[in-house]
Amino acid sequence: MPQTGRLSDVLVYTRTAAYRHDSIPAGRAALRELGGEHGFAVEATEDPSAFTDASLAGRDAVVFLSTSGNVLTPEGRDALQRWVADGGGFMGVHSAACTEYDWPFYGELVGARFAGHPAFQPGTVRIEDPDHPATRHLPRQWNREDEWYDFRSNPRRPGVRVLASIDETGYEGGGMGADHPLVWCRESGAGRSFYTSLGHAESAYEDPVFRAHLLGGLRWTAGG
Repeated sequence: MPQTGRLSDVLVYTRTAAYRHDSIPAGRAALRELGGEHGFAVEATEDPSAFTDASLAGRDAVVFLSTSGNVLTPEGRDALQRWVADGGGFMGVHSAACTEYDWPFYGELVGARFAGHPAFQPGTVRIEDPDHPATRHLPRQWNREDEWYDFRSNPRRPGVRVLASIDETGYEGGGMGADHPLVWCRESGAGRSFYTSLGHAESAYEDPVFRAHLLGGLRWTAGG
């Protein structure tokens, strides 16, 4: 069963049916390298047939890495929903929030839907929760460049643990105001869901600080 507290088997899904990020190969490579360094297997695929009860059984986490559009079959949706309800860990990265817009369960799983973004530019990420595995290594004010996503609704609500937000006064074009979450997590059935809107550029996946952010998110989804 998933939720062992220890990562051993991760499925990375990168199918796109809309915008495709050039950083996907770098993201896949980074996750494979993290697996090699920390002792967990990583299978990367763009094949929706990977989402069956049998294929998902025993996996600790599924990562939607910059997916976009409708990327699952109806049968795959059902399998993913059962797996999460049974204790599976889900991690969404960047445009995972641009995925499966017409599936309500996925909207709850990822936490918020992408609305738009200004130009790629520097900004200051505010770490709200320094006790999470994905953020405890970060400075409270984390200066970096990224594509600062706006969302159709604010994910901050009961049951959602907001880990980081963005100071809109520090960049141009923000559309959510004073409360603009970027990274959050939540319990989902017996499973867990973690989402980070960061990770637009290839260079992010070469950054050991950002890699540690991803690793912490993965470990949390697996119950660690």
